[in-house]
This record gives sequence, structure tokens and C-alpha cells, in this order.
Amino acid sequence: GEVGGNTLGFYGCQMSPDGAMIVAHAFQGALHLWCKDHDKEGEWRPGVVISGHFDAVQDLSWDPEGEFILTVGSDQTTRLFTPWRKQTTWHEISRPQIHGYDMQCLAMVGRFQFVSGADEKVLRVFQAPRNFVENFANISGASKEKLLTTSDAASLPEGASTPALGLSNKAVFQGDLVPKTNNGEEQFNSISDQYQESYFHPLILTEPPPEDHLLQNTLWPEVQKLYGHGFEMFCLASDSTRTLVASACKASKAEHAAVLLWSTTTWRQLQRLQFHTLTVTQMAFSPDAQLLLAVSRDRTWSLWRRNPPTPECSEPRFSLHAHTGKDTAVHSRIIWSCDWSPDSKYFVTSSRDKKVIVWGPCRPESSGGSEIKPCSSVLDVGDSATAVAFCPVLCSDNSYLLAIGLECGRILLFRWNPGQDVAAGGDWVRCGETDSSQSHTLAVKRLRWRPRAGRAGVGNSDVDGQTDIDRKLKEESSWVQLASAGADHSVKIFSLNKHHLQ
Repeated sequence: GEVGGNTLGFYGCQMSPDGAMIVAHAFQGALHLWCKDHDKEGEWRPGVVISGHFDAVQDLSWDPEGEFILTVGSDQTTRLFTPWRKQTTWHEISRPQIHGYDMQCLAMVGRFQFVSGADEKVLRVFQAPRNFVENFANISGASKEKLLTTSDAASLPEGASTPALGLSNKAVFQGDLVPKTNNGEEQFNSISDQYQESYFHPLILTEPPPEDHLLQNTLWPEVQKLYGHGFEMFCLASDSTRTLVASACKASKAEHAAVLLWSTTTWRQLQRLQFHTLTVTQMAFSPDAQLLLAVSRDRTWSLWRRNPPTPECSEPRFSLHAHTGKDTAVHSRIIWSCDWSPDSKYFVTSSRDKKVIVWGPCRPESSGGSEIKPCSSVLDVGDSATAVAFCPVLCSDNSYLLAIGLECGRILLFRWNPGQDVAAGGDWVRCGETDSSQSHTLAVKRLRWRPRAGRAGVGNSDVDGQTDIDRKLKEESSWVQLASAGADHSVKIFSLNKHHLQ
């Protein structure tokens, strides 16, 4: 094959000792496997291999049901991974976006729709095509009919393709797939008819697709572009009702450090939230969707409260509820990450100054913001804390479980109990960490817990009878899953049994 870009140039290959398989590696590190077909003499068929990003993974997000994850990376791709029901191993089954800019952030806005931001000033909104929904059902074992009813199947395009010199994935509809032939001879009205732009061919997949299909046939159509930022995109967040998206871009002065709010129904800009003076590094909506938290390179955080709806204004409006300033900031360096407790009562911040702090209590109905203060003792994790996440499921003693990602690549697990002695530091209990084989080798960029208990891809298909199903459900509810994205190009998914935590 040719060498360069995203095309399929091979750099080397290896044959299995028995001569029945060939594995090759391509320009971007992608693996290709062929297996000899035992039924047809002299024929080879592609096999299932592992794949992944070939540069730093910047952000990841679970789908609302916790069945798959989307990741974006500096390799200019957005990738979708899900467990394959045949093996319960995770595989890339779609590459919704292959871009011309390094990807930076993403937010899910529904089961099959997401917004992504790259090193450019525009945000792009993507929606899954029908071909993806059908193949996702085949590979993951979900019900195709159920999935198509939830995703407004009638108007879904078949797939998407990118024009030769463009960056936008164009939708390909059923009518575009019919070959234009005339008595066996092609009649072209113009040059553009002769060189068709649509490279998409619908596939019926029962196993994860090989690299050449991922490059060409698994794109998602772009449905909207959002303009409003003056510099490259840096972070995104969506609320639990999937009606709002918040976005922020790189900023070296206050006018560019504003957070923009977008409606996911009209994709109009609803509001501009101005407070920070430097880049907002991460944002998070509270699980009850009433509060929006932003943390920044200026070492402060800001908390915005959703105003009650008024007859004049049905659209959500946010106003500043609480913040830290130069004198009240506990963090002395950039705040990298933040997250909310599942009950929307507390939030956590983590910083380059190696400190992790829980703040609260947050009660949306109280008007004054002055009572939000550190609720935990200051936890020193010994290295720059680049990512933090609250587990959505509480521990058995009603304490909160937090995962903290460090710049060295390790992930720490802590239990935090607000009732314990804060002054003596007794509120934090270390209950686990990744060993050297499990850790990333470079900074942890993002941590995200699966939104519900249980493990993705572990279903009830292999059990008989209601008692077995109940037993299996009870067993599964003790498991939680954590996904992590690293600057070392890897995405890791950890399964943790809550009963076995120290």
C-alpha cells in the first residue's frame, strides 16, 4: 500500500509459525491480521485485532447507558470502543471523526450524539448513522429495534464520508448508495459525477471491523458547527438532562476565558459566563443539572446556579453562585480537574500543587454563596493531580469513592467520609492504587466512572430463570468500572469490586 497520512502503507509483517496467519503493521501503528480460509483454498480473510490511538488521548466519555466509550486524541481521531459480546473483550467498532486538527475534548449529548472540540475555534456536533446503530447492536448484543426507536430511525442517514479536501463528514443517505448506471455504460454529466465523493459502503458487521473499514466506513455525519470562541477549544461538558452543553477555549485574558452555554435542541448560544481570567481547564454540571462548576488555570473555581424559569424566559439561565478569589483560593497552582459527588452535595478539585480538596455543601435553593468552603482536609497525593472523579455509586458505609489520576501515570483510590475528623485528616482513607503494570506511563488525562453499577458487556444472556437473573444482578451491582485516558496513547478500563476495597 502507499505510505503516509491515514492510508494503508505497511511497514512490516510477520507470519505465524504454522503459516496460517499473517500480521502486518502500518504507518500509524495499526495492526492488520489475515487468517487462511480452511474452506476455500488459497483465500485469506481479515481477522480481529486490537487498535487504539497513536498519540496522547485527551478526553473520554461513557454513553449515558454505560455500554460504550468515546475517546478523542492528539492523533486527530475520535474513536468508539465497546465490549464484543462473543469475547467480552473491548474493541474499536467505529471511528466517528478523522480530523485535520488535534482533538481536545468531547461531550455526549444523548445516546448516539456527541459534540467534539479540536485545536480550532469551532465545535462540531455528530450523530450516529443507521449503519452504526445496526452494527453496534450486532456486536454488543443489544436489541436493534430498541436502539433504532430511541434514535429517531426514520431520518437517520446510512453513513458518512469526507470530501477529498474537506474536514466535515457529509451524511450519505439511502438514495446516494444506488449506483448510477445506464444500459451497463456509465454516462457522466460532469467531472464531479465521474469522481464520486461518497466513499462509504454500508457493512453488516458481526465482529469488530478491520482498520481499512474503520478508516472509511464508520464515520458519523456532522450535523452542526458551533461558532463563538476566539481561540482553540479546550474543554466541554454536558448536563444530565442532555439539553445543555458548556464549552471553553484557550485564553490568556479574561475576554476569551468565558464559558459559552449552548442549547442542544436549537444549537443556539444561550449565554456567556464571564468570570475567569485564564483558560478554563475543566467543567462539570452537577448530577441534578442545577449547578455548573468551572476550574481554571488562574487557580480559582467558579460555581454557577441555574435560575428558576420565568414566564418571559423559558431557556435556562445561569448566574454566579460562589467562587474563590486570590485571597480565598486554597490551590496555589493550576487546577486541572473537578467532579461532583453523585448526590450533587459536594464537588472536588485537583491541582498541580498536588492537593485534592472536597468543597461544599451545595444547596441550590440557598441564595448566598459564602457558605461553600473546604469540607475535607487537604489531601496531598505527592504528585501533580491531573484528573479526579467521584464514583456514582456510594461505598457500603455511605462514604464516597474517588479516583485520582497523577502526572506520573498512577491512579489512586480514596474513600472520603464527610462525618470523620477533618482536622486530623481522618476523613480520607486510601483504599487502592494501580501497580506499575496497570498504571499509565505518562500523565492521566481524564478519569470517568461508568454511570451505573455493573460491568459493560456482562449481560444476563447466559443465565436461566428469574432466580439466576436476580443472583447475577446482585453480583454485578457490587462491580463498578473506571475508564482512564493517558498521554501515553492508551485507554484503560478497570473493573473494581466494591466489597474487596480495603
